[in-house]
Amino acid sequence: MDIRKVKKLIELLEESGIAEIEIHEGEESVRITRDLPGSAPVQYMAAPAAAAAPAAAPAASDTGSADNDDDATPSGHIVSSPMVGTFYSAPSPGAPAFVNVGDVVNEGDTLCIIEAMKILNQIEADKSGKIKAVLVDNAQPVEFGQPLFVIE
Repeated sequence: MDIRKVKKLIELLEESGIAEIEIHEGEESVRITRDLPGSAPVQYMAAPAAAAAPAAAPAASDTGSADNDDDATPSGHIVSSPMVGTFYSAPSPGAPAFVNVGDVVNEGDTLCIIEAMKILNQIEADKSGKIKAVLVDNAQPVEFGQPLFVIE
């Protein structure tokens, strides 16, 4: 791959809000990633540890919840995004959401869909319980490890 193309890709990455880009040309491929403030690294093994940080936030907010009301995540089992993509709460536009706050779900029930690279991936509950919070709005982008739901 021509180095000028790689440099142009780096410039495009810096100008946009994208954290990662991967290009394949024949048998050649290049992946360029960068760390954005507040985003979890996608290709590092430390990413699941970064996803655990929001789970620790409720314990800290129990002692002083007036400090960060916007970042406060309710306590309970957190279902995190297994990939980067677009969050959809329903199977199609105009259809009712898979789950709402207060619904009781069983392990394996579909909670949402995350679209990644034109593929719709159903995200299933990994624990039975009651939906305590939906942490993402419909049609919003999500990052790897980002909390999506809280199940109690």
